[in-house]
Amino acid sequence: MATSDVAREWSFPPGTTYLNHGSFGPSPRCVQEAREQLQRRLEAQPMDFFLRQLPPLFLAARAKLAAFVGADSDDLIFVDNATVGMNVVAASIELQPGDEVLCNDHEYGAVLRIWERKCQAAGAKLVVQQLPSPLRSIDELVDAIFAAASDRTRLLVFSHITSPTAVIFPAAEICRGARERGIPVCIDGPHAVAMLPLDLRALDCDFYTASCHKWLSAPFGSGFLYVHSRWQASVRPAIVSWGRTLDGEQPSWRDEFHWLGTRDPSAWLAVPAAIDFLESYGIERFRQQTHELARYARQRVTELTARHSAGLASKFLEPLVPDEPTWYGSMAAMPLPPGEAEPLQRALWERHGIEAPIIDWSGRRLVRVSCHLYNSAAQVDRLVEALTAEGCV
Repeated sequence: MATSDVAREWSFPPGTTYLNHGSFGPSPRCVQEAREQLQRRLEAQPMDFFLRQLPPLFLAARAKLAAFVGADSDDLIFVDNATVGMNVVAASIELQPGDEVLCNDHEYGAVLRIWERKCQAAGAKLVVQQLPSPLRSIDELVDAIFAAASDRTRLLVFSHITSPTAVIFPAAEICRGARERGIPVCIDGPHAVAMLPLDLRALDCDFYTASCHKWLSAPFGSGFLYVHSRWQASVRPAIVSWGRTLDGEQPSWRDEFHWLGTRDPSAWLAVPAAIDFLESYGIERFRQQTHELARYARQRVTELTARHSAGLASKFLEPLVPDEPTWYGSMAAMPLPPGEAEPLQRALWERHGIEAPIIDWSGRRLVRVSCHLYNSAAQVDRLVEALTAEGCV
């Protein structure tokens, strides 16, 4: 499939430059159609669909996703998104007064809120470790994380790819260090699915939660939670329903998560269509193409902000990570000159038709650019022109 052809799978309103797939990634037309077909089957005969058609479709979809992320199908459940999965983990972890949960300052805000509430309820402590900035080496990052670990640390939570800063964390090295210290690990991975090759068996984390609507471009409402076998007996659902075993399966820890009333499962069942779409294009081709565009965006924005006044401001305009694919993939976050984030993001949309998040992170203002198969260098140029017009020089 040619690049020009694949871009036509998405359609945006005229005048819209969409550089925010990392927040809300729309599905290509073929995935939308697959979901709509499933919804029509459901509405045509709900009894037949839920009781007879759904079980084999569900098991096939889960098996396809499990193979894609390098996991055993028995270790996965579908959830609405990564946040739901993280809440399941939080509901399943037992904390005592004085215990600690370790995160870091690159973490997603909703994740910090989940664990802050969990720790407050238990009389435990949420430790948010500040990492070096800029980051320069894998060892530096790993050492900084574990410098905040203690004999009271009951869980380590980190993002595989961070949301505010778009940094790829060395998940294998962090998991290895945690195992050596006897610390369970929960990884927040919504940006990693499709952007990175995943092998959850080899990673050997305890929990991995992700959204499939981001780089995989599956429908909104499709996500998964991976639970290692050593934790499956402890996992509890937030919603209690019938707990039925699907036809064709033995009773297991997953049963409590299958039946949540009359939920439309079409988003989950359309995940295979999203996997087929990317694989038909070429998954490595997708990764290389979108990384090169993210790299172009990084270069253009860095060149723009280099014109800013020297001195104190230059420290805050230094890139957060080296210019290497080890550190960022299809998404890049670049510092902008000091200023307010929300008015600039609003101006980009209202005056220029550009969707790109402007993020207030650790006293810095960042622009995050997401690159998917429908994006182009011309759109990045348009963003740079808009940032120039809005005084980001």
